[in-house]
Amino acid sequence: MFRQALLFLSLVFTQVQAAEVSAPIAEKIPTKLTKHKDTRIDNYFWMKDKRNPKVIEHLKAENAYTDSVMKDSKDLQEKLYTEMRSRIKEDDQSVPYIERNYLYLTRNFQGKEYPVYYRQKNVQGAKEEQLLDVNEMAKGLDFIHVSFPDFYNDEKTYAYAVDTKGDRVFTIYFKDAETGKTLPQQIEGVTGNFVWAETGKVLFYTKHDPITLRSDKVYRYELEANKSTLVYTEKDEKFEASIGKSLSRDYVYIYNGSTLSSEVMLLSSKDPFGKFKLFSPRKKDQLYSVMDGKDRFYILTNWKAKNFRLMETSLKETAQKNWKDVIAHRPDVFIEEASVFKNYIILSERSNGLTQINVIKRGENKGTYINFPDPAYSVYSAMNAEYDSNVFRYGFISMNRPASFYDFNCETKESKLLKEKEVPKYDSSQYVSERIFATAKDGVKIPISLVYKKGFKKDGTNPLLVYGYGSYGMSSDPYFSPARVSLLDRGFVYAIIHIRGGAEMGRAWYEDGKFLKKKNTFTDFVAGTEFLVNEKYGNPKKVFANGGSAGGLLMGAIMNLRPDLYTGIVAEVPFVDVVTTMLDSSLPLTTGEYEEWGNPNDKKYYEYMKSYSPYDNVKPMDYPNLFVTTGLNDSQVSFWEPTKWVSKIRDMRTDKSKILMMKIEMDVGHGGKSGRFEYLRDEALQYAFYLNLAGVKQ
Repeated sequence: MFRQALLFLSLVFTQVQAAEVSAPIAEKIPTKLTKHKDTRIDNYFWMKDKRNPKVIEHLKAENAYTDSVMKDSKDLQEKLYTEMRSRIKEDDQSVPYIERNYLYLTRNFQGKEYPVYYRQKNVQGAKEEQLLDVNEMAKGLDFIHVSFPDFYNDEKTYAYAVDTKGDRVFTIYFKDAETGKTLPQQIEGVTGNFVWAETGKVLFYTKHDPITLRSDKVYRYELEANKSTLVYTEKDEKFEASIGKSLSRDYVYIYNGSTLSSEVMLLSSKDPFGKFKLFSPRKKDQLYSVMDGKDRFYILTNWKAKNFRLMETSLKETAQKNWKDVIAHRPDVFIEEASVFKNYIILSERSNGLTQINVIKRGENKGTYINFPDPAYSVYSAMNAEYDSNVFRYGFISMNRPASFYDFNCETKESKLLKEKEVPKYDSSQYVSERIFATAKDGVKIPISLVYKKGFKKDGTNPLLVYGYGSYGMSSDPYFSPARVSLLDRGFVYAIIHIRGGAEMGRAWYEDGKFLKKKNTFTDFVAGTEFLVNEKYGNPKKVFANGGSAGGLLMGAIMNLRPDLYTGIVAEVPFVDVVTTMLDSSLPLTTGEYEEWGNPNDKKYYEYMKSYSPYDNVKPMDYPNLFVTTGLNDSQVSFWEPTKWVSKIRDMRTDKSKILMMKIEMDVGHGGKSGRFEYLRDEALQYAFYLNLAGVKQ
């Protein structure tokens, strides 16, 4: 074991030594930041200004250094990229879905990065119509995201939203499907969230504050008059406004929501110039959403129901006092989502950490559960666009099975396979998925989803990669990755640790990983990693971790908690300067985040945040090898957070021989590159980082 450790250290040292470009050392310009009579000294505060040429110079130097460190792995990166791309069926299409009188689908073509959107009349022998070719739209651009076309009810005019920077600021365009011509009207600087009314060629859309990017305004747009009218402004800085439409198409909804509270306003879609009516006023710590059932409204709410319950009320009496139970609260079942059709209600539920689909006939209170294979899986509602349907479409995916799409006949209780996503050169029978539980420091059982290649032996020799997120009540469900197969084929075990802060085990799982309990998220991840190592799923000298955004915060926290436990860490677009960001209400998303992390203007939250904020807790210690990614146009986690963090670690770490590098995309945002092949280059670079550190050269 000692000899193996020496070999490993030699490999790392050789890689860092081989870098022909020196690691960039950022200038220290001390800035005093004082709050609650506590002063923090930030030597890298100046790096926030991307208009400063010195900042851009530094970012380019970071990229050059990363290229230099990884130059000896270029052949490996190319091999990984080729493998990953070979598992993508380049000529492919989605399963068509029905909306009104047409079938809609997406096609991908050989060698093309982006999809092409089509429709065809839902009659035998009808000809396909091309709506948008995103490949043509992407020419000359470094990034593009285009929403699927959304048709007005004349089924001739459609709208679509385009983001060309990755900052989630969109422009809405309009097109005539019969002539194929783009109309001259367009709406710039919007969120990309919009719906059509059912009359008057009127479209409702949302717009964000230009500084904070909080979605706070709803507009009515008259296409033929090319006129926008403000219809609603959300004034509470913790809330965001979004727009939606009922499956019945009878109502347009304004949904005003924060992390802890919500309210709905509705308007007849046939009366777009009418006034939105408040369904039920917002109340502290109460969430609800509304679904139209034609003869009544259904409400999904946590009112006196931590794990949510389904209720109903009449069309006229919508105040909370009139709501009645349809599906009562169950302490062991968390209702995540509800869809209401003419004859059936579909509930997406969580029990013991796994998602279930509960199909309930309207008028009854007991349903039928759809059965699924595999111990660790995800299941979700696919495209269901017709209210008057007894068929429910869903998607299924697991750690070792690619996505499959099914139609469930609610009357016969049978599922029909429509398509299993084809993955060339992959045989799912050669890979094994597991679901196990670790024990947290307070005794709570933590679910872990695993996948590895058949023939794996639990002898503590395999490299282990663990992933986590654990924030916002967003569950990190098991999923299949064609790219990940390249690691599994080289002996890696891959694990998702379902830590508190997500909602895998219900609403309490989320609440126990936020505010003043946030540290549970970090200690759960450490406990899960230790369990996997102790159970010999991985070699203690070859343990790697990965997380992005709030999962990047997790990576920073575990580095400070247990730097000895991890050989290498990849932190993608990491949220690491928690205190500084949360004290700046002018930054995108900050005020809305108070209900997730707390408001540091309150001393107790300030002190707690400061105690775990990765940037504020960097100190002289032996940190693991670290690879950080970010994007200059990131509107969710500003580029300067990871940039400052890397600079501070580089200055303070005790072992300078380990890898510490950062890659910044100069033309994209939080989601990274937009092309279906482009992003594989980044995956290949990350995988080469893991493989080099694990001593795997091919």
